[in-house]
Amino acid sequence: MSLVLHAGAHEVSYDELRNAPIPAATDSHVPLAHFRLVETVKYALGFFGHEVVEEQHGITEDGMRYFGALSLRSDYGDYTDVCGLRNSNDKTFPIGIAFGAKVFVCDNLSFHAAHVVKRKHTANARRDLPGLVSELVEPLRLQRQSQHECFQRYRLRAITEQEADHAVLTMYRKGVLNLQRVPEVLTQFEHPSHDWGDKTAWRLFNAATFALSGKVAERPTLTKALHQIIDGVCEPVH
Repeated sequence: MSLVLHAGAHEVSYDELRNAPIPAATDSHVPLAHFRLVETVKYALGFFGHEVVEEQHGITEDGMRYFGALSLRSDYGDYTDVCGLRNSNDKTFPIGIAFGAKVFVCDNLSFHAAHVVKRKHTANARRDLPGLVSELVEPLRLQRQSQHECFQRYRLRAITEQEADHAVLTMYRKGVLNLQRVPEVLTQFEHPSHDWGDKTAWRLFNAATFALSGKVAERPTLTKALHQIIDGVCEPVH
């Protein structure tokens, strides 16, 4: 499953999502029904030729916070692209939409922060959201191709244990990993739980996203820093 819920939310059906409560609007905060966000994004995806093959939805017990994942059909065999959604009607966080990848073997979410839209719950948010979503989705096909090329580069870059150690330490220094997750990444790189191939940047990337499972859905910006670090590993040595 793509959607990792471990901070008070639980998975619900789409029908249950439609029945989630919506608080009254105020002058500064205009709630958006969770299912309206889903409908807007799914319409834009379909309009621009992306097929949703799986969807998952989760809300907190009070129904105020929403987390969702829409998996898109992919031409590539070992991962698929994911549209991650979140919405809060209790002012916890703004409307959020992110695109990234899900690796099949461990169902990790990897969101590219460059593809994230955030919008506060203002009176204009509902009016502007369809246009914002369309602007995000229209170039998505090229972004998906770019992501595939990025992953291919990771697969082709063999790395030494010393390079892996340095990269993991950089992840810790840049706040991608906390101290408790450092040993898990190193263990997954040395003795992976899934078949991520030889010791390459691809294996290291998957080891890190495996350790971050769940955290990426909550903080999509984590993988922007992670990609920067892995990209640095892949740069040629002069």
